[in-house]
Amino acid sequence: MMPAAFAPFLEKAPLCVMTRLTLESLFRPDRLDLLFGEKAERQYKKELLFSQVVELMMSVVLRVEPTVHAAYKKRADVLAVSDQAVYDKLRCMELGVSAAMVADSAAQVTPVIKALKARLPAWLPGYRACVIDGNHLSATERRIHALRQTWAAALPGKVLAVYEPELDLVTQVFLTPDGHAQERTLFDEVLTSVRAKDLWIADRNFCTLKFLFGIAQAEAAFVIRQHGTLVGQRLGKRRPRGRTATGKVYEQRLRLLWGEQKKVVRRITILLDEPTSDGDTEIHVLTNLPPKEASPAQVAELYRKRWTIEGRFYEVTQTLDCEPNTLGYPKAALFAFCLALVASNAVALMKASLRAVHGAKAVAELSHYYMALEVRQTYVGMMVALPSGRWTAFGKLTASELAKVLREVAGHVDPARYRKAHRGPKKPPPAKGRYKNGGHVSTHKLLQEKAK
Repeated sequence: MMPAAFAPFLEKAPLCVMTRLTLESLFRPDRLDLLFGEKAERQYKKELLFSQVVELMMSVVLRVEPTVHAAYKKRADVLAVSDQAVYDKLRCMELGVSAAMVADSAAQVTPVIKALKARLPAWLPGYRACVIDGNHLSATERRIHALRQTWAAALPGKVLAVYEPELDLVTQVFLTPDGHAQERTLFDEVLTSVRAKDLWIADRNFCTLKFLFGIAQAEAAFVIRQHGTLVGQRLGKRRPRGRTATGKVYEQRLRLLWGEQKKVVRRITILLDEPTSDGDTEIHVLTNLPPKEASPAQVAELYRKRWTIEGRFYEVTQTLDCEPNTLGYPKAALFAFCLALVASNAVALMKASLRAVHGAKAVAELSHYYMALEVRQTYVGMMVALPSGRWTAFGKLTASELAKVLREVAGHVDPARYRKAHRGPKKPPPAKGRYKNGGHVSTHKLLQEKAK
């Protein structure tokens, strides 16, 4: 039972209460500082703790504070270090620490989702689906000295994220500070995480012989779009195998050679009803899944659902400040993005709680924009009325206890308040007159003419 002091916020802003509960669980200072001690190789704890940096930066990522410096000024008396010390800590934040923070958040959230009995349906029974995709961080401002002599866009790094749809969590990230790096430079790290009975789903940038053979050697499966540079020996004719919602499906076997190793895979071709944004009229998907476990149509559908990870990136970008353009140093920018992914895992836990109470259909219609808006509008006031000390006990709950509390709070949520606004089909814009530089019209006169 939630304390009586929480009642006004449970009534007016239950999602804000849920946000704080999940963050209290995911960002316990003792656990964060222990994680930092285990993963940091060069940085050290002295006057400024890792947990303090996380708390400060999370206020920026959640858009509670507009900038890092604004967040620092509100905490200057507590931190007892200079603003430069904060910036130095961010500038040198080790990539291993940032990646471990994301993995740890998924490890904490998973048992709570299981306790809620709110896992999503498996994409392919018997396999753990892992969707992997890359994200280039957007260009930053040229605040650091090394960038002040160039007009070119300053790219602070790249992220490879692994998304598990059954849990709706980003479970792993692989980071590089090189903004020009391709996904393939991180494949060795990715392959070390592949486990038996995994199902790796990815776009064509991940289609290399090394990656495909590496997944197969780990006794895992893949569904990956064929890259134009990957050539194999086609075996037999391409045979029709029905159709999906997006086009006709064909199947053919393909022999791949990598050094002295050989492997025959299935090549699923989807002849699209409508071309892709790149103008492709057909796409080829390679898989080593046995035909008895996944039909050609199922393979095509598995690849189509790959867009869910891009949807996660879009939600993080739109609702959170995941790429502060003032953070020019790559490690600082990557740390902020990883914090945003942790926050998105917290949102996934909130959605699981809502599924457990209101059902999956109602949660699918929730707007992340309206959910984030409530948090931004209410969070500061709630923390004034209910300071940090009132929330500490929630961070010590077990997975089953936290699941019980989240169920209680989810019961106060009215899904209709946060429902997506669906718009009708777009209409083609009307023809305009020829552009005249410096021309202008009177809106009032145009409205009067239209009313006649």
